[in-house]
Amino acid sequence: MKLAAIVGRPNVGKSTLFNKIVGKRMSIVDDTPGVTRDRIYSKAEWGSREFMLVDTGGIEPESKDVILSQMREQAQLAIDSADVIIFVADIRTGVTASDISVAQMLQKSGKPIVLCVNKCDAVGDLPPEIYEFYNLGLGDPIAVSSVHGHGTGDLLDAVVDNMDWDSDDDYDDDYIKVAIIGKPNAGKSSLVNKIAGENRMIVSDKAGTTRDAVDTVVQQGGNKYVLIDTAGIRRKSRVSDDVEKYSVLRAFMAVDRADVCVMMIDATEGFTEQDSKIAGYAHEQGKATVIAINKWDLIEKDGKTMQEFTKKLEVDFSFMSYAPFVFISAKTGQRLDKLFELINYTVEQNARRITTGKLNELLSYAVARVQPPTDKGKRLKLFYLTQPSVKPPTFVCFCNKKDLFHFSYQRYIENQIRETFGLDGTPIRFIVREREEKN
Repeated sequence: MKLAAIVGRPNVGKSTLFNKIVGKRMSIVDDTPGVTRDRIYSKAEWGSREFMLVDTGGIEPESKDVILSQMREQAQLAIDSADVIIFVADIRTGVTASDISVAQMLQKSGKPIVLCVNKCDAVGDLPPEIYEFYNLGLGDPIAVSSVHGHGTGDLLDAVVDNMDWDSDDDYDDDYIKVAIIGKPNAGKSSLVNKIAGENRMIVSDKAGTTRDAVDTVVQQGGNKYVLIDTAGIRRKSRVSDDVEKYSVLRAFMAVDRADVCVMMIDATEGFTEQDSKIAGYAHEQGKATVIAINKWDLIEKDGKTMQEFTKKLEVDFSFMSYAPFVFISAKTGQRLDKLFELINYTVEQNARRITTGKLNELLSYAVARVQPPTDKGKRLKLFYLTQPSVKPPTFVCFCNKKDLFHFSYQRYIENQIRETFGLDGTPIRFIVREREEKN
């Protein structure tokens, strides 16, 4: 996924513009300079193109203030990692010395820059003051009112046009993209190194060694894979380093572009709350997921160790009970063949399509087996079940009244679909739509 960073000096309206583009109030907006001190990011979409948008704190190039200096550093991180930079200036103040310094800093980055002149709130001809911004040497300025939304369409057109979409994913459909996710120091890089047969990633006992999402192409059993090694994701309260904050963003973006996620669990530590949050993100994005319990070679075992560990994990991961478990050792290579078998299977299930005829046969059987609920003499009637899309498998059920379709009965229908057709390793989406009953 591509990344666009909004930068500029303080109080030019960067956060207001960010909120307008993403369509919700995520950044704090205030007339006081320096309110936004951290990077805030969200997905944005324009013209069927989806990208990540990052709001940064105001840049004061010459300031000696500690907080402003830190804001400048974290903005520089966003600039270094962005595909396109949106430089926001203020029509009311004109070109300032700070604008010139920021523009020079951006030009050194070599990244595509879109110059946005904000607070052009009047409707009609462009204000003559806008021509002053050509002096920044950043090309044609785009007049925008982030409060009213004027000009944001032209701005987003320029942003999307400056992104190299051909390089967004250089891998064709023959490649299975696998995101290796999990907490720091769970063995993600060690797993990639073992599979690749060489030390492709830096491996260290120190948590947080991997800073970015790195691709490794391997071939196994006739299939081609792209292994995406991601930075470990810690609890937000512990993410204090600016570089690590960006690493977490890249890890989430790696999940977005993956076909399947391998969720790494450290067997010596067991399941943690942070593991559930990381796996939950993959679940929310509809990704096929395999849960790999790593460092199994370090566990003292008896005949029931794996069985007892599995039972505990089934409780811990009850919110994604569809995900299969595999006990591995990235150090010794134990059960890596089994891991690839599960990767192949879950990817296939995530893209599986079931015919409408088979679905409605199942629906008739399920309704006959357990009668739909009633309320005040009105009974739920299920007319039709179909699957409009895959990745993840998504099902639409038409009924007479949505209010009667209780969550428990919906879960019953979902379970019947899984029992009949499998769909192991993948979440499924269930959409309920109301339709008038035919005579």
